[in-house]
Amino acid sequence: MGLLTGLLTFPLAPVRGVIWVAEKVNEAADRQLHDPAVLRAQLVALNQELEDGNISQEEFEREEERLLDRLHEATCARNERR
Repeated sequence: MGLLTGLLTFPLAPVRGVIWVAEKVNEAADRQLHDPAVLRAQLVALNQELEDGNISQEEFEREEERLLDRLHEATCARNERR
């Protein structure tokens, strides 16, 4: 970027910074939502909640199905990228 271009686009620097931060937050959220290791850890925690009696069997089954669907999608997406 030249000096003149840098000076002319300088007022847009805060906007570019906000966009960069938003992209990084989005990437982190995607990793959290689609990372198989995170999903497996959530399944383990869910099993522990059931064993401790903190949730009912129906709640467990509903949440387990949702997590397993996400895990399946994440695994398929990962295999497609390879």
